[in-house]
Amino acid sequence: MNLTVVRLTVRGLLGRRRGIVLLVVPALLLVLAALASAHTADRPDLTRTVLGTLALGTLVPILSLVVGTGVIATEIDDGSIVYLLAKPLPRWQIVTSKLAVAWVTSWLCGALPILLAGLVMVGGQDGVALGYFTGALVASAAYSALFLLLGVVTRNAVVVGLAYALVWESVIGNFVAGARTLSIQQWGLALGKAVAQPGAISADVALAAAVPLLLVVIVAGTALAVVRLAGLTLASED
Repeated sequence: MNLTVVRLTVRGLLGRRRGIVLLVVPALLLVLAALASAHTADRPDLTRTVLGTLALGTLVPILSLVVGTGVIATEIDDGSIVYLLAKPLPRWQIVTSKLAVAWVTSWLCGALPILLAGLVMVGGQDGVALGYFTGALVASAAYSALFLLLGVVTRNAVVVGLAYALVWESVIGNFVAGARTLSIQQWGLALGKAVAQPGAISADVALAAAVPLLLVVIVAGTALAVVRLAGLTLASED
């Protein structure tokens, strides 16, 4: 990881309109959690809907998309990536530095608000808040690696990422049982289920399958982004 790349990436990410989105979305989640906490009826179902379906299933992938593509896709689009590639830096350092920024930002703006929202709604009951927080941490890491890869591979990274996050994860993944096996949301829920008390959180993917799949997405996404970025270097030199 290179601290100069990290600093430049943070400045570019938070200095754009993305910074507003990264603050507004978590704030809305906390407001919703505060309103939901006033209703005592069907508290488990309401918590599952807010933290599992809305927060982990929709807000986390969208935030990770904004962050994961924002750390590199905009530089590729406007050509400023050339100046970074001209530096004598290993391409893996560039990718891992940007991925680190994406991880920390998505954790602070996605996973941490989910923990706070869970505490507002149910406190420490049955480890629900901690479970969803854990699921959001690992899901954000996988989403960020995937969307960073999309930002390097295609100029339509946001469109492709939205199609995955909204169509596959939120629609198909929630209504087609077989598709849930390839759902990052379900992988995160599997880890959350393992952390929380039995029966507090449900997941359609076994922990033994979720952990390897998460690792594959993170490692493969990072490695492929490094390879693709090296290809961009060769193209610019030609």
